[in-house]
Amino acid sequence: MRIGYNEIMITSKYFNDINDFINLEIGVKRFQGNMERFHFNPIPLDEYSRKLFPNIETFHIYKYNDKIFNDGKIFKKVIWYLVDYSTYLKEKEQGNIFKNIEYTKEDRHKHGTTIPPEVKFLGYECFYNCYELASINIPTTIKEIGYRCFWNCESLKSVTIPSSVSEIGGECFCYCDSLTSIDIENIKYVSEEKIFMNEPVLDSIEIPYNLEIINGENIKKSDVNEFIIPSTITKLGCSCFNNCCGLKSINISSTITQLGGDCFKDCYNLTSINIPTSISRLGWYCFKGCYSLMSINIPSSISEIGYDCFKDCFGLTSITIPSSVIQIGYGCFSGCCSLISINIPTSVTSFGYKCFYNCGCVKELKKNKNIPEDSFKW
Repeated sequence: MRIGYNEIMITSKYFNDINDFINLEIGVKRFQGNMERFHFNPIPLDEYSRKLFPNIETFHIYKYNDKIFNDGKIFKKVIWYLVDYSTYLKEKEQGNIFKNIEYTKEDRHKHGTTIPPEVKFLGYECFYNCYELASINIPTTIKEIGYRCFWNCESLKSVTIPSSVSEIGGECFCYCDSLTSIDIENIKYVSEEKIFMNEPVLDSIEIPYNLEIINGENIKKSDVNEFIIPSTITKLGCSCFNNCCGLKSINISSTITQLGGDCFKDCYNLTSINIPTSISRLGWYCFKGCYSLMSINIPSSISEIGYDCFKDCFGLTSITIPSSVIQIGYGCFSGCCSLISINIPTSVTSFGYKCFYNCGCVKELKKNKNIPEDSFKW
């Protein structure tokens, strides 16, 4: 297949910098003068590279700090970086095109609760505290719904999220006390942080506790006391099982490579858990408040135990830390008052402040001269 000028223009968006264009013209004779054929800039330009694209009429601005040229030859600008809706309205009168428009909290105060069709992103806390908002039409142009977007919209009764949405921010619908029904056309994004167990069960703290219906079907709200994670899951995200008070045991498969922060926080009935060797780090607050956890096996793949990881695990009586661990985080075993047996290998070179505060084996640990004094103090 012979690549022509049109194909080169299409593939040029994958070029890294001006050197790729120069090397093409030097290396392939029939593409000499190629840059002169461009009527738009396929990459950001500086004073030098601007001269190599002399016939540009439409100027693409990819980042906010890109160099802009007002040399009388450019008739139109295409802006790719995120722009709020009010700025878009002001700038579009000049004939410029905006590819990524965000509706912000300030835009909502100024222009109302109807989402304009040009908008692709609903920003941080966009509809925050819209107490009287009873319904909302989210157009199919929307790609992302920001963090706390509908926080405390206490009159909002139902929401339909179109399949165009690929990401919903944390705490998006928190305190939406009237929200009992939600339709999600494209439900795949939830599995990145939360786990489905049979349809239509959704285990998520990102949605209101009073939510009753998802996609027209009732949500099963009973706590599970045993959980089997599908082999398709590779990550347990932050707060994944946070406050699952009925959870007693869980089997983590070797496909899991990451346990996020707060992952099992306040699972106070959790008595046993296995950690596979595919995991290299225990995140912050990972097992904080797991009162019923009496022992745990930390595999030799672990190199770091995050801050407050086992804080207030009152039932933990013994633990073996493998020689692979080099760091024990701030407050890691703080409040483990029943912990009377713990080994600290010489591989550990970093001890967080208060990591053994009010720990059952403080006296024994103080004999270890490698552990700093502030590891025991409040």
